[in-house]
Amino acid sequence: MIEIRAATADDADAIADIYAPYVSTSAISFEDQPPSADMIRQRMATRDHLYPWLLAVSTDNGEPLGYAYATYFRERPAFRWTVETAVYVSGDLRSQGIGRLLYDALIDTLCAQGFTQAIAVISIPNDASIRLHEAMGFFRSGVYREIGFKQGHWRDIGLWQRELATAQTPPPEPRAFSETGIVRL
Repeated sequence: MIEIRAATADDADAIADIYAPYVSTSAISFEDQPPSADMIRQRMATRDHLYPWLLAVSTDNGEPLGYAYATYFRERPAFRWTVETAVYVSGDLRSQGIGRLLYDALIDTLCAQGFTQAIAVISIPNDASIRLHEAMGFFRSGVYREIGFKQGHWRDIGLWQRELATAQTPPPEPRAFSETGIVRL
């Protein structure tokens, strides 16, 4: 069985371990060096705990299986109702539904928080990620051509977008993850 729970600073080592191969051996992440656990802790603590970080763990042995998170889309205040999302699953466990479980919980939580749009930034090509995002209701909304150089090649990134809620005028302020916790609809 798999449990989805809020990630804590104590999970930063496990999150760094899951993420490191994406950085070192692929063009999925545009980082050059895998971030340390301390860097992950800093990322988790930014923005007054507004954005969720979720961890999938095995209920049998507590082993971390993957994680998902949301962060700000752009710095300007007018973008505060939009989030950028990401999901990463331990390499040997991909294609087993863990990413979908994480995204289900993340999307439900973001909706409850009052965010209106989610943006996923996907290095192209990445058919598995595109399939997951489109299965979760994201649609392709744009491409930046040759925007990053990694592993000896210029890489494109695609933007996939998903509506989380109908935009209201004026919009209510998003609620902090620390207020809502994980929401499962």
